[in-house]
Amino acid sequence: MTQLVKIEITEGIAFVTIDNPPMNVLSGQVTRELGEIFTRIAEDSNVVVAILTGAGNRAFMAGADIKEFPSSLGKEKEDLKKNNMETHRVLNLIADLPKPTIAMLNGIAFGGGCELALTCDIRIAEDHVKIGLPEVKLGLFPGGGGTQRLPRLIGPPKAKELMFLGEPITAEEALNLGLVNSVAARGEGMQAALKMAKKMAGYSCQALSRIKQAVNEGMDTSFDQGIEIEAELFAEVFATEDVREGVQAFIEKRSPVFKHR
Repeated sequence: MTQLVKIEITEGIAFVTIDNPPMNVLSGQVTRELGEIFTRIAEDSNVVVAILTGAGNRAFMAGADIKEFPSSLGKEKEDLKKNNMETHRVLNLIADLPKPTIAMLNGIAFGGGCELALTCDIRIAEDHVKIGLPEVKLGLFPGGGGTQRLPRLIGPPKAKELMFLGEPITAEEALNLGLVNSVAARGEGMQAALKMAKKMAGYSCQALSRIKQAVNEGMDTSFDQGIEIEAELFAEVFATEDVREGVQAFIEKRSPVFKHR
């Protein structure tokens, strides 16, 4: 069986590419392979940051594989929910990865493609990209976390509008909404993502992972509870080798060499 998700690791950066031509759709195989690859990234101490993209320049991911949908028609509700929760398990694995993730959108990101991008910490879109959740046009609604992640990112009213209408928006519109972090010229998205990833890879994964954990966990609690989470993680990071190296390097007026321990 041909591998549909590929990984390359260099200088602390994992490049993950969905290569399921022609439109990189989210098939069952792609979902499984994403789970396997991001599990590997989580466990690889040599990886500090991951960049996720699609092969070619037509689609980051054009959504779910609609050809697989007929097999779900007529299934028992519990079986459908079980299958859907397995997809959520993989998407949550990416969202909760203890390392920064960057989605480089180099083509359309519809449906599951938009939802996959939402699991990443940072989204960079090339200027020709269209983003949308068109499931309502099929009598469906977003089932890959879109109803939960999108409102938390851009607010419920605008998120509902995008899902109710099912119409795509441009990269610039997505930037104005806060759906993407930045827009790059066509063909220059990976360069922008790599510049950001290289800077992150020079920092301590011990610090980066706790920033992510503090934000993610704190967002779902009260401010006071969030401060408790931050204080706990802040105390933890002082026990790492990297914080000692960072402080010593500052005192010695040199660049720190972090070992991610």
